[in-house]
Amino acid sequence: MPEVLVQYAQPRRRKVAFDLNIIRFLLRQISWYNDDMNKRKNKKRVYICHTYYHAYIAAVKELVRRHDDPGRADIILSTMSNDFGNLKGRLEESGVFDRVFIFDEQVDSSSKEVMKYHRDSGNLILNLLQRITYTRLLGKLQEGYVPTDLSGYGDVYVFCDSDPIGYYLNYKKIPYHAVEDGLNSGLLDDQARNANRGAWPLKKALAKLGLIFIESGYSRYCIDYEVNDISVNHKPPKNIVEVPRKDLNDKLTREDHSILVDIFLENRDRVVSLLLGNSEGEVTKRPQVMILTEPLCEMDVRKKLFGDIIDMYKDENRIIIKPHPRDVLDYEKAFPQVAVVRDKFPMEVLGDIEGFEVDKVISVITQMDNTYFAKEIVYLGLDFLDKYEDPSIHRKTENLDRK
Repeated sequence: MPEVLVQYAQPRRRKVAFDLNIIRFLLRQISWYNDDMNKRKNKKRVYICHTYYHAYIAAVKELVRRHDDPGRADIILSTMSNDFGNLKGRLEESGVFDRVFIFDEQVDSSSKEVMKYHRDSGNLILNLLQRITYTRLLGKLQEGYVPTDLSGYGDVYVFCDSDPIGYYLNYKKIPYHAVEDGLNSGLLDDQARNANRGAWPLKKALAKLGLIFIESGYSRYCIDYEVNDISVNHKPPKNIVEVPRKDLNDKLTREDHSILVDIFLENRDRVVSLLLGNSEGEVTKRPQVMILTEPLCEMDVRKKLFGDIIDMYKDENRIIIKPHPRDVLDYEKAFPQVAVVRDKFPMEVLGDIEGFEVDKVISVITQMDNTYFAKEIVYLGLDFLDKYEDPSIHRKTENLDRK
């Protein structure tokens, strides 16, 4: 055979060998994935929660699930941004979960090393390189604090994966299910895009490689992103899934509702008495209006805003104020003529109290699709908030669309 033909034949053999190596690699990856998924099917679940609402939804999901599946899940309460008080003990006593853990989640500002890479260099490429290091270090920072081996669970459910736990799962390469932070939270805030303005396609690609972390469905290790209603989410990721909260509520039994009340109302008798208006032995005959507060605006502006709402309804109704857990305005002092339910609990549990009902429930921006204890829902919305605060502060999704 002429020498020139031999030279042409050799690259062909190398190419075939190279292609076979790729096929072997892909087959190994598929085999590993199938083995990993089969292992996970035989292991139990864990929920990672940052708020009372998260813990409530986790409890509802488990109460519904155990109608057909006797296996119990674990739950982790992160103290990073919330004080759960005695909730751990009440969860344990309820028997809904197998084990209840407390997680001292570490914020980035607790580490000087992590914060070195959390600054704007003025250059996109340098910022991305810094972010790659930041992503790894923030995840690594959680080691020693995560209270149980998350790789040992078949399903890991994370509420608000934008918190450091999301970075930890990315760092440890642990698949997980993300769950929306609040009911229909995507309606007002496309959290992933708002936190990643500029070069969004590039950042999304880097997140899919696991080099940086993006929350709400964009992490390489995020199996799916669970929401109440897909339609209200702004340009959602492809792995978004819909689990309507109403469907879950409809599956709860009377016993389930009572269990939820016992878990989330630390002072059940006192709170129920205050809500029903029967502190003196008789249920109130006046129509009841409940106002849900939110940590909106500066304190003095917030006082004015909710004072105006009270003035709208106080003449003909008994007013109940349910402050948001992060709202520190002293409503008892500011509005002594109304009933203030200061106890920390998720608003949703009010629908589990047998016999409790209000004529109207009113909010500014809190979503209330799962408010089953109200005859009428009054949602004031962003147009109302515009009168009290600069619209650019709260119209985040609209601002994102304009850019």
